[in-house]
Amino acid sequence: MLGDMSNAIAEPGQDPAVLVRGLRKSYQGHQAVDGIDLDISRGEVLALLGPNGAGKTTTVEILAGQRGRDAGTVEVLGQDPASGGRGRAGRGWRSRIGIVAQSAGTVPELTVTELVRHIAGFYPRPRDPAEVIGLTGLTEKKDARIGLLSGGQARRLDVALAVVGRPELLFLDEPTTGFDPKARRQFWDLIRQLSEDGTTILLTTHYLDEAEALASRIAVIKAGRVVAQGAPAELGGRTQGSATVGWDGPGGRRAERTAAPTRLVLELTREFGGEIPGLTVTRPALEDVYLELIGDSER
Repeated sequence: MLGDMSNAIAEPGQDPAVLVRGLRKSYQGHQAVDGIDLDISRGEVLALLGPNGAGKTTTVEILAGQRGRDAGTVEVLGQDPASGGRGRAGRGWRSRIGIVAQSAGTVPELTVTELVRHIAGFYPRPRDPAEVIGLTGLTEKKDARIGLLSGGQARRLDVALAVVGRPELLFLDEPTTGFDPKARRQFWDLIRQLSEDGTTILLTTHYLDEAEALASRIAVIKAGRVVAQGAPAELGGRTQGSATVGWDGPGGRRAERTAAPTRLVLELTREFGGEIPGLTVTRPALEDVYLELIGDSER
């Protein structure tokens, strides 16, 4: 719950990549972000989940220095991302981050290769543009003009432009929108590779399987507040909650939901005198936990 940061604080002696306390932002009287506290450790992949309008994109834009805040303290890679002012983040800081926004403008007359090479030139030690084009599944379109790309291909280009600078911190705001299943899997492989190389990643997504596959930790936002956070397998007390034990009995398939699955399995073992036919033990799926956390927001 909000204020319980036991799962979010970086390891002792390790400066977090992102440190947020009391973050607030409102638009025309609407509180889009309402007192968020958040830490992201260096090298961590954090997935930010929540219904539309929960404050995910606003939070990402503030952390990336694209939007101002009304209140709270924010440090990203050791600096305040707010533009202007002494001690605030500048061009050197911006070269250390990569951003895939929900919509990104490009130059339709350029080819994919031309644009990726152009953007690479702004960074001190960029990745090889051809490598990045390959990693994002655009090799066959490397000479295509950007204005002729499909929506999914343009989205992959957004990802290529975000990672070509070899960022320390990568913001991904619903990056796989418009991807086909194969492209999503390729993207997942890229994110895992970046994470293994030490890149810190903040990911917002509506795909729960994506969050579960990629994130080391998930934070759920509802109405501008963090309502839960933790490892995907533990979010919302998944490991402590009720489980459903299923088995094949004399009269057919049986299932029982219980808070003490181990005890029930032992009882069944004694009843069957050994192996339990068709035994299954399942915990609540991430989708079940997520929908419970956000209430009626997406029902």
